[in-house]
Amino acid sequence: MTLREIYAFIYGRSGIFVGISMVIVYVFFRAIYNVFFHPLSSFPGPLLHRASRLAYVYRLTRGTLPMDLLEMHEHYGDIVRVAPDELSFAHPDAWSDIYKKSADELDKAHWFYRVSEACPLSIISEYHEQHGLLRRQLTSGFSEKSLRDQEPIIRGYIDLLLQRLRENSNNGQPLVISDWFNFTTFDIIGDLVFSKPFGCLARSDYHEWVKSTLEVTRLATVLQSLSFAPLVKRIVFKMVPDSLEHPQKRQMQRIEAILRQRLDVIHNEKNMMEALVRKKEELNLSIDQLISNAQILMTAGSETSASLLSAVTYFLLQNPAAYQKLTNEVRSSFSSEKEINISSVKQLAYMIACLNEALRMYPPVAVGLPRVVPGGGVQILGQYIPEQTFVAIPQWALYHREEYFAEPNAFHPERFLNDPKFSNDRRDGIHPFSLGARSCLGQK
Repeated sequence: MTLREIYAFIYGRSGIFVGISMVIVYVFFRAIYNVFFHPLSSFPGPLLHRASRLAYVYRLTRGTLPMDLLEMHEHYGDIVRVAPDELSFAHPDAWSDIYKKSADELDKAHWFYRVSEACPLSIISEYHEQHGLLRRQLTSGFSEKSLRDQEPIIRGYIDLLLQRLRENSNNGQPLVISDWFNFTTFDIIGDLVFSKPFGCLARSDYHEWVKSTLEVTRLATVLQSLSFAPLVKRIVFKMVPDSLEHPQKRQMQRIEAILRQRLDVIHNEKNMMEALVRKKEELNLSIDQLISNAQILMTAGSETSASLLSAVTYFLLQNPAAYQKLTNEVRSSFSSEKEINISSVKQLAYMIACLNEALRMYPPVAVGLPRVVPGGGVQILGQYIPEQTFVAIPQWALYHREEYFAEPNAFHPERFLNDPKFSNDRRDGIHPFSLGARSCLGQK
């Protein structure tokens, strides 16, 4: 080896060493700043969470964050600093401060709602004015009159679900009921949004679009986490082997192709997307934005409903007394299946209480729906919160705090039926569909 080669080898190794050392020094001093000098340094929280976003991301990607947040709030109180730039508020009164109904509502945190700048804006990620325009067009599809008009469609799929369950349960083998709830809700929403079902119940299996959508949804958590490190995100995407990247691209292309096909024939149909398609020029909506909104309606209206149905089924089977009480209510209220409809089921007080309790114990969005504090800061729970702070209410953690709910880990529909045992419960703090102008369109 020549002298020049030896010098190049040493210089190259030292350059790498210097680069790594600089990164370590930066991370160290950044952590020191976050813990001691950051505008949020006075708020309590676990040291690793105050020092870096990594601890939050680790818990989020592992799926333990909702439970971990409960432990943090039990230890630190109502307000916890869960990341250098984020505060968690597990108190019922924080809802009106964070998710305001007024014009000065806080903006959504785009790292949570729009995981990539390449993603077209949709009703959940649009800014205030455009969101209002989209919401007004879609609201009619969720009205009580619209649901009554669509009741024959919904009833048809429920009848088919019951038929398929009878056919598949005669052999004594257990059924994965969560799959069947997904089949049903995706078929119903597919028909309501596009006037064409996906045929999951007909074939007793997932449609390719549904399967692809569920797989893409599971990746959202990883993409959300990478949003905090744009450089790392770009590097990771470049390192993804073709064997993994290409199937994912094909899935997205399949989703888009199916949605485009259905949007092409939607003009003459009465469904949830018809209003947006009809006014796409007036609202300045591109085909990509129509597809994005259609996909949001499909996923938000189906997967979350199926999760709730799975949850309430589980809790009722774990609580035979509640199951029997609900059975008695249904059978004493109707003399035939024909009497069961969207209007009549609203009289089933215990059934509604069971659904509300399932939403409390197993909210579709277990973590918070983050907002960002605007310039000048805001007051939340009487505390001044500086600008550019992410703020959220961790629903699962709040709903399981003993300070605000009696026996929070037990399934008690009676807490929604004025039982004196639960008279001190903060039911005003339960908002599984969020609150304000950005609350869920389909919550009724």
